Amino acid sequence: MTKYYNTMVVFQEIPNEITLAINVTNCPCKCPSCHSKFLWGDVGVELTEDELSGLLERNKGITCVCFMGGDANPADINSLAQYVKSNYNIKVGWYSGRDDLSDEIDLNNFDFVKIGRYDEAYGPLNKETTNQRMYMVNGDKSLSDITNMFWRRSKAV
Repeated sequence: MTKYYNTMVVFQEIPNEITLAINVTNCPCKCPSCHSKFLWGDVGVELTEDELSGLLERNKGITCVCFMGGDANPADINSLAQYVKSNYNIKVGWYSGRDDLSDEIDLNNFDFVKIGRYDEAYGPLNKETTNQRMYMVNGDKSLSDITNMFWRRSKAV
């Protein structure tokens, strides 16, 4: 059973998208220096298709939903992503704390996938030194690394 703690509409988690971020609990990764240790516990509300529908209906105007975590049960995340893809005209993303994509994930159900544990020595996605990677899923289900879209570049004046 997959649970979530809270949601937030965000503008930075998926490039160029208005995203409903769903903070999934019971994270097994327990990365040192994690900024969301409150998501380590088995707490929150069960994330069913009905619950997800309610969240999406209450957040009109989003262009993407992103599951922030869910590594304890990737099959559930995959099933929920498939539900969104089949019933809503929005994109789907997943932030995994694992270094490799789970075999239980079908890329047909996703538009974006972030993989990589948080390692403070390398920094988050917005640092060029990050060990994490954000991928866009292409039509042929290949992955394009779009991590550099998080990096701010100075503009010459």
